[in-house]
Amino acid sequence: MAQIEKDAGLGRESLYKALRQGAHPRFDTINGVLRALGMKIAVVSAHQS
Repeated sequence: MAQIEKDAGLGRESLYKALRQGAHPRFDTINGVLRALGMKIAVVSAHQS
């Protein structure tokens, strides 16, 4: 968790609050955590071309 906190640019308390059940984290928080994990969000069309 310490490395994810550092890479996401969040403090420990903020990270735990954002990830707890019932939380409503901001998009940039989730995006930062995903980036720290080496992942990203992609939007794709639901319709096949």
